[in-house]
Amino acid sequence: MAEPRVPGGGGTGIDLPCGETVSVHDLDMGLREFDCRCGEAHAVVMDIHPLGRFVPESMADVLRATIEPADDFEEFTTAHLLGMVLEEFPDAVVAEDVSEDGDVGYTLVWVAEFDARRLHEVVVELLVELMEHAMSHAEDDEAMAEFESQMLDFDVAEFVETYRAQRDFESEHDSAV
Repeated sequence: MAEPRVPGGGGTGIDLPCGETVSVHDLDMGLREFDCRCGEAHAVVMDIHPLGRFVPESMADVLRATIEPADDFEEFTTAHLLGMVLEEFPDAVVAEDVSEDGDVGYTLVWVAEFDARRLHEVVVELLVELMEHAMSHAEDDEAMAEFESQMLDFDVAEFVETYRAQRDFESEHDSAV
């Protein structure tokens, strides 16, 4: 199995968790997953993909407004979101810095061992955990109880199914919700 990498590796080939290699030139900006030679579909995310790929724009606005990144970014971005995924699944996601390759149109790319739908579920699960953590710091027991109550009724798989249908992920020309 390939070692997970952090941005900065350079090169035109990405060693995938499945052991295969894919050229960054085969990953166009509209791609969300690809069928690998290993027989599985792998999710693809690029830094140019908006947070709205995973959650409604109203939620993305809240994330950008409330989370202060501890890096050079001015706001919470897809890079931060995929950093969370990479931290949670270090052996199942690889990241590549392709900033030196002016032919691809993006700077960072992540490829997951699992498909785009599973990645979407992972992202939503991690965002729910992030919100729960933030609520625990609010020191408002009533708000925390309300949040926990709402989360009991929240079905990640159902949310992802509905959101993906609204966004029309079968087309590379989907639009924000």
